[in-house]
Amino acid sequence: MDDRTSLSSVRLTSLSHGGGCGCKLAPSVLQQLLADQPAAGPFARLLVGTETGDDAAVWQLDDETCVIATTDFFMPMVDDPFDFGRIAATNAISDVYAMGGKPIMALAILGMPIDKLPAETVREILKGGSAICSEAGIPVAGGHSIDSPEPIYGLAVIGTCPIASLRRNSGARPGDTLILTKALGVGIYSAAFKKGMLPADAYAELIASTTHLNRIGAELAKDADVHAITDVTGFGILGHALEMARGSNVHISLRADDVAVFIHGAELAKEGFVTGASHRNWASYDTEIVLPADFPLWRRHLLTDPQTSGGLLVSCKAERAADVLQQITTAGYPAARIIGSVETGEPGLHVVT
Repeated sequence: MDDRTSLSSVRLTSLSHGGGCGCKLAPSVLQQLLADQPAAGPFARLLVGTETGDDAAVWQLDDETCVIATTDFFMPMVDDPFDFGRIAATNAISDVYAMGGKPIMALAILGMPIDKLPAETVREILKGGSAICSEAGIPVAGGHSIDSPEPIYGLAVIGTCPIASLRRNSGARPGDTLILTKALGVGIYSAAFKKGMLPADAYAELIASTTHLNRIGAELAKDADVHAITDVTGFGILGHALEMARGSNVHISLRADDVAVFIHGAELAKEGFVTGASHRNWASYDTEIVLPADFPLWRRHLLTDPQTSGGLLVSCKAERAADVLQQITTAGYPAARIIGSVETGEPGLHVVT
C-alpha cells in the first residue's frame, strides 16, 4: 500500500457491505431470479446466452468471427483506490479471455458516494482501471456514472474471437484433465484485510494475483485439445466447476490436495477469516457436491471462497495436460496446477484428497 490510501480519511472498504466478487448473488438466488425470465429467442447468431451460466455473451458476426460482450463491477475489497480500479478492470476483462477471445475496448461503470469521497480518490480508481486496460491493449472508450450510497466500479468489455477458438464452460469431455491457473484465497485475504489482520506480504500477493490478466485464455483456446474454459470468481472453485459439470453433462472429480492456495490462506481460514459469500455458496450447491468424510470446515471454505479476478479453470485432453500446464506456467502463471478430472456420470462434483 502507499500514499494513495490517505487520499481520503474514509476507508473504501468501510463504505460497502461487501467487496469484490464476494458481492455476487449466491448461485441459488441467481437461479431463482432467472428462472422465469424469457428466453433469448430464435436469434441464430447468438452463439452464447444465459443457458449455461457462461462467462460472456457471444454474437456471430460472420462465418469466421464472433463478438464477445460482458460486464462486471463490484464494491471495494481494498482501500487503495488505484488498486481497486486495477482489480475491478482485470476481473472484468477476464471474461473475454475465458471465452477464448481478445478484448478490443471497454466502457467504465462507476457509482460513487460523492458526498463521502474526494474527487481525487475517484480519479485514482479510474486511473487504476485505465492502467490495466492499457496493459491489455484496449481503450476505455466511455462509460456511465451515478451517485450511489456505496462505491462501485467495473467495466463493460467487448472482444472478438475466431469462431473456431470460442471456448465455453460447457465443452468439458469425459476423460479430460482439469487445470486451474491461479491460487485460491482471495476472499479469505480480503476478509482478513477488512479486519486489519492481513500481513503486508499477503497484501502484495493478493494484488499480484488479482491484477494479473488472464490473457493466457486466448492462447489456450487456439488448441483443439483444450475443450472448455471458465474463470473462477464469486462462486468459488466448487461453484464454477459445478457449472462446468452441469453445462457439459459430466461429473467432475477435484483433488483438494493439488489446488494451489495463497501462502497464508490455510492459516487465515483456520482462524476464521472467511466471507459471508463462502457460506452462501456452500448453501447454494451442497446437495450436488460430495466432500470426503471428516473434511475440515476450513478446507471447505478454501474451496467455496469467492475469488475476485481468479484463475481460469481449463478442461483439456488428458494426454496433453502436461504440455498445456507447461504452456501456462511458462506464460507467467506459476501457481497453475492440475487439480482434477472429468468423468461420465450424473452432473455433479466430488472432492478427493
